[in-house]
Amino acid sequence: MGYELYYWPSIQGRGEFVRLALEESSAAYVDVARIDGIAAMTRLMESSERSPFAPPFLRAGKLLIAQSANILQFLGPRHGLAPKSDAGKLWAHQLQLTIADFVDEIHDTHHPIANSLYYHEQTVEAARHSKHFLAERLPKYLGYFERFLSANSSGYCIGRTLTYVDLSLFQIVAGLNYAFPKTMAKASRKYPRLIALHARIAERPAIAAYLKSPRRIAFNQNGIFRCYPELEA
Repeated sequence: MGYELYYWPSIQGRGEFVRLALEESSAAYVDVARIDGIAAMTRLMESSERSPFAPPFLRAGKLLIAQSANILQFLGPRHGLAPKSDAGKLWAHQLQLTIADFVDEIHDTHHPIANSLYYHEQTVEAARHSKHFLAERLPKYLGYFERFLSANSSGYCIGRTLTYVDLSLFQIVAGLNYAFPKTMAKASRKYPRLIALHARIAERPAIAAYLKSPRRIAFNQNGIFRCYPELEA
């Protein structure tokens, strides 16, 4: 099955969690807005009685599926990136929803007041928010996932094989390395299995090829993960 992925064309954002699953699976897909612009994406958001609230969303045949975790719940079993049991699938989805919560908190480090305001309009609040995030929330989330990796001899988060949760954790570590390099430089001592998972996935043939390709959008100051050195001071 060929897929159409709809997401903003110039940022990784939440769409990247879906892209990684598609790339690892060598699935045929079109990143629509990067080819045709955002007009088709906005039309779909306005035209259907089941229209998505926001990207990313995925067209798969007659289905139009929104929300990163929901899309991955759909793709995972179809491409060997999810556990086979119902309990395992629910567990993977639960972990992905926790990752979604983490992503929201990461985003709030540079936009703690409102998305409609520019970063420079909330720098004081962002600095205060980031201080607490780095001291309290980041260790809580990373420690949570490190615990499951520590309990699993396979080196993956669930079971013996790679799942979409592992791919998403790769993206979390990659993004945090960009946004908070000083903090993450110390993370290898406290979260060695998460760091090892990131390195392991980066070496997988399909992912390694993707990371070197123009399909992988570079981290930048418009996405979820942004590097403002003053937030790590």
